[in-house]
Amino acid sequence: MEDTSLSGTITSMRRKLWDDLQPTPGRLNSSLRILLATVLALILMLTWRMPSIYIGMYFIFLVGRDSPTISFRTGVISLLTVALSIAVELGVVIVSDNDPMARVLSVAIVTFIAGVLVASTNFPTLGSTWGLIFCTVIGSWENHAPADKLVKGSLWLIATLSVSVGCAVLVEYLFGDRDPAKKLEAARAIRYQALEKMFTVYAQGGTSEERAAAAIPVSRLAIAGSSGMLELYNKIAERGLDAGTLPPGTRLRVTMQAQLMDVAAAFGLQNTEEDSPELRRRCAIIAEQCRELIPVTIPKIESSLRFMPENCVTLLDRVEAALHSLLTMPTDASQMGNKELVAMPVRKAPFFIPGAVGRNDTLAFGLKISLCATLCYVIYNAVDWPGISTAVITVIVTGLSSSGAIKQRLFFRLIGSIVGGLILGLGAISLLFPHMDSITSLVVLVGFVAFISAWTAAGPRFNYVGLQMAFSFYLVAFEDFSAPTELAPARDRLIGILVALLVMWFVFDQIWPVRTVTVMRQGLAGVLKTVASFLRLIEPRPDPKDLLLQADALRDQIGKTVVSLRSMNDAVDYEFGVDREQHVRTSEMILRTALTAGALFWNQFAILYSEADKDFLTEPDLIEMRRKLAEYVDGMAEGVVKKTVPPTIPATAFLPPAMLDDPRYGEYSRNTIARFEELQSFALMLSHEA
Repeated sequence: MEDTSLSGTITSMRRKLWDDLQPTPGRLNSSLRILLATVLALILMLTWRMPSIYIGMYFIFLVGRDSPTISFRTGVISLLTVALSIAVELGVVIVSDNDPMARVLSVAIVTFIAGVLVASTNFPTLGSTWGLIFCTVIGSWENHAPADKLVKGSLWLIATLSVSVGCAVLVEYLFGDRDPAKKLEAARAIRYQALEKMFTVYAQGGTSEERAAAAIPVSRLAIAGSSGMLELYNKIAERGLDAGTLPPGTRLRVTMQAQLMDVAAAFGLQNTEEDSPELRRRCAIIAEQCRELIPVTIPKIESSLRFMPENCVTLLDRVEAALHSLLTMPTDASQMGNKELVAMPVRKAPFFIPGAVGRNDTLAFGLKISLCATLCYVIYNAVDWPGISTAVITVIVTGLSSSGAIKQRLFFRLIGSIVGGLILGLGAISLLFPHMDSITSLVVLVGFVAFISAWTAAGPRFNYVGLQMAFSFYLVAFEDFSAPTELAPARDRLIGILVALLVMWFVFDQIWPVRTVTVMRQGLAGVLKTVASFLRLIEPRPDPKDLLLQADALRDQIGKTVVSLRSMNDAVDYEFGVDREQHVRTSEMILRTALTAGALFWNQFAILYSEADKDFLTEPDLIEMRRKLAEYVDGMAEGVVKKTVPPTIPATAFLPPAMLDDPRYGEYSRNTIARFEELQSFALMLSHEA
């Protein structure tokens, strides 16, 4: 029985990997830009004989490609972070007179701070970059080389990374996307058109062959995921571009649509034989809804949509539930008077996530990363084996906050290391380098590896494998300016990676395990608390600008948390044990609850930007309704974490019955109560899950 399960898991993973490598819109363009930047940087680094080429080459993959502006900004911020890391390294060495114990303590402290920054800020790459560079440069002082040489090596690292960032930014400015809003509109429309076609075939009683043919485009678009669309969204937000006809809450909508595509693809591929009048009727409604959603309108037949029943969780039910979340979002940003509702400019996002710095899970994550990095640092120095110093770097690059996610990333790291370091790296050293006598052949080889790594890194599920393929290959192949002549250094670096994987598995999975669904529950609780905070926030106040500023920070956090929950939902597949299937179901329920909470939030958020609805903020009955809702949603958040059953409260407990029929406030009141009742229903179902 176990063998069959293991065989099925392996087969499923192979299929997912193959699907992940299929062409998607914009993938070739992105991969070619990385290839061009890699070739330019490699030629310049070799010409100027810059040290630490492997880090510089890897940084090309880390520079943001959402837009030329983002590339430049992330590049500059990364360089400032690198300079700070080197300044701290030199300060530790000077103040402690290069004391070994001071170096060990500095690794522990810096990696702890890096972990906290990753978990508590809206710019997590700053923490990982700082930790990565510091551990790289402080480790060089273990070589007992002349101080002058070590200091110059640290300063040269800034120049090396400057070349990498400069090449990446230049390529993005020359060949990056120019009209992301139009591309995002097209991507959204293509998905609804594919859904409309598939469900129309079902509604018309198409044959199995016709259904399968209609399901294939939906499946391919589902495989493409939401990463490409989120990149387009980021371009609009970062550059403050015209959002065109995109609807409010576009980032949350992208996540909702991706979830809809997933369940619709599963329905289309697994229900080719079923046919009944009821199935045709429901599919016809879904097809019409998708057709009307293409120009971003609320379908007239929205009332015919069935909310997901408690005792029926078929794939078609889940399709209807996903559509229901989309249909209950506000639709027209222009009518609400503010185009920033489509994509909030990045400059408005706070640096620290509100309330995240002092949370127990944030501090625990920092401590786990610090423990792993310090253990690896101590191990390779205790055994006097500097060749495995890559263990510390691996900890910084690989760290994540939950058991399932860490297993996923460790597994991807292992695959990437085997392909990039063992097969490509050692293969090139032993078979190709002895016969290469020009920079042209090296450029061709590195370009090939960079392209396949970039192509893999552009996938929605296995993208981390591509990053690790590139990192492991560069780590093995670029030991110096000349071709490696020995296999021992490459072997040692691979062993260092394996040591780190073992240490992280021991710390994250054995000593201090956190299941992915536990982290997802905490994330959902955070979403619910954010909704409650916003409900308390929208009251009349002397400074409306302060209200809007705080509201923008809350909506930014909800959007990012929901995206994160969807990512963790994919990581649950890497949880193992007898209760794995239960955890998969729980993660799906958590994600659906978060999407419903997002819809409730946006229906409340819309009134802030509507000049015609300012009286909704001052009506006493509505203020009291929002206060009661906030109190109950706060209790719901606590119940999500503690797995307790929330009490069911009727709508009359929040509003006088007359308000529900009021000609001015009735629609808003009924809509708010309906969204709350759906959220309450999901929370009740979630309380029965693991």
